[in-house]
Amino acid sequence: MSSTGLFLPCSALFLFLTKASPLAKGRRAAAAARCSTGPAMSAWHEEDGEREGLPMVGRRRALVSAVCGASVLGFAGHGLAATQGLLAGRIPGLSDPDENGWRTYRRPDEKSGGHGVGWSPIIPYSFKVPDGWDEVPVSIADLGGTEIDLRFANPKEGRLFVIVAPVRRFADDLDDATIEKIGNPEKVISAFGPEVIGENVEGKVLSSATAEHSGRTYYQFELEPPHVFITATAAGNRLYLFSVTASGLQWKRHYKDLKQIAESFRVV
Repeated sequence: MSSTGLFLPCSALFLFLTKASPLAKGRRAAAAARCSTGPAMSAWHEEDGEREGLPMVGRRRALVSAVCGASVLGFAGHGLAATQGLLAGRIPGLSDPDENGWRTYRRPDEKSGGHGVGWSPIIPYSFKVPDGWDEVPVSIADLGGTEIDLRFANPKEGRLFVIVAPVRRFADDLDDATIEKIGNPEKVISAFGPEVIGENVEGKVLSSATAEHSGRTYYQFELEPPHVFITATAAGNRLYLFSVTASGLQWKRHYKDLKQIAESFRVV
């Protein structure tokens, strides 16, 4: 699969801005001054871990505007990456590496989300990633809309995202949903696989399995093409889809770790 992000049907997204205090206004003014006088910025793109310089003609201004835009929202003096854990809805949830170099992410109880019709507070989930994987912003322009709850990536190994969708999108009488009530593995991957890969999954499912952890059932799928693992489960009034994907070369090099990430997903 290419390094471009996965696109999903968009749901409504609302951005609420609060009136800034005089202190915040002063910080924004200082940030604007720094942005307007700061050093020239460069950019690079990465494919399978290799960096390649890109000309910045016409892009530098857009990139500077994006960084300054983050400052206007109240995070003056920090770049986008530095404020990653401070942005609304994106609170750090990664543990320190264990003896094998793997870290556990648990969705923080304080993290925002779960707005709109049919939503309620999200039951936390967790998964494990090798050291070097980090959370990346879910853009307000993301076509996945509010149903993409989280993105993680390692530019050399692959990417993952978590979709948390209200079950009432699919049924009216499943306030205490289980994945079995939504359907069998074949029905679930046929219905929801296209939301993950953006196309019909017919002929693409290489394998499927069912696992049970702490009384909860998880459906696990491997698809190709594109290269992707999908883990599906349900809890409360939510459907959870956990997707781990990579380019062809990354898939070949890191298949074992990618599969382990996919199989580590739990609703807790």
